[in-house]
Amino acid sequence: MTSEGSSRDEGPPRVDRSAEEWKACLSPEAFQVTRKSGTERPFSGPLWDEKREGTYHCVCCGLPLFSSRDKYDSGTGWPSFSDVLERTHVNEREDRSLFMRRTEVTCTACEAHLGHVFPDGPPPTGFRYCINSVALEFHPAGEEEGSENPTASRERRGPDESSA
Repeated sequence: MTSEGSSRDEGPPRVDRSAEEWKACLSPEAFQVTRKSGTERPFSGPLWDEKREGTYHCVCCGLPLFSSRDKYDSGTGWPSFSDVLERTHVNEREDRSLFMRRTEVTCTACEAHLGHVFPDGPPPTGFRYCINSVALEFHPAGEEEGSENPTASRERRGPDESSA
């Protein structure tokens, strides 16, 4: 797990938007989860049982976060991963909300709340990154580099930006 005070110098470029801009480009559920640290109901998200090969990106900014090769069925009803794609793409910090002590996982680029990481995952890492489906966008393997889900691309660009 990374330290709370880790430097952003090594990470991806920062994505800053106002709450109004995020609301305009995200679904209400994605906004509640990613911008307000909400949690979707287990077994309700679109990606908890996704089995195809590919990469999971931040729904807010498109940063690649997790690989299908590290995804496994934890039985929790949320997408679970044993590792992150790039250490510099996620932040981890203590979360003491709801009278619990957990480690929150956020996107380094846009600070979207993704979920939590627990020390009860499979070998070799021993970690379980328990991530909200609506915080992720799935890119199937074999997709051309740079191609995106058109709906998600429109959402990330925002309502006033053209799709060029």
